[in-house]
Amino acid sequence: MSDAKAWARLVKRDVVALSIAARDRRTPFAAKFVAAAVAAYALSPIDLIPDFIPVLGYLDDLLIVPAGILLAVRLIPPGLMSEFRNDAGRQMAKPIRYVGMAFVATIWIAAAAAFAWWLAAQWE
Repeated sequence: MSDAKAWARLVKRDVVALSIAARDRRTPFAAKFVAAAVAAYALSPIDLIPDFIPVLGYLDDLLIVPAGILLAVRLIPPGLMSEFRNDAGRQMAKPIRYVGMAFVATIWIAAAAAFAWWLAAQWE
């Protein structure tokens, strides 16, 4: 079980590192695109296969995210990736900021309100 926890920490660190890589100007364009896509998918609350579907729901988290991380890491030069991993480790050690979470929650609430407004207009 401790091996699984250590692996999960490394995956989390690499997702944060890829998020940093996607914003760095030294990252090659293809690597930047893949890193941004992987980080967005891993950090997004929306999954390709919803988690409530037995077995398949977690399969995308266990296969797609690590495969995307491997691809992105191969596209980023090793020296840069090492730097991004170090930056990610320092960033993860900082206290959690809730501004980003509040921003995403606001977008979801606004989208839900707009959808409800649209539905109400359709029923009139």
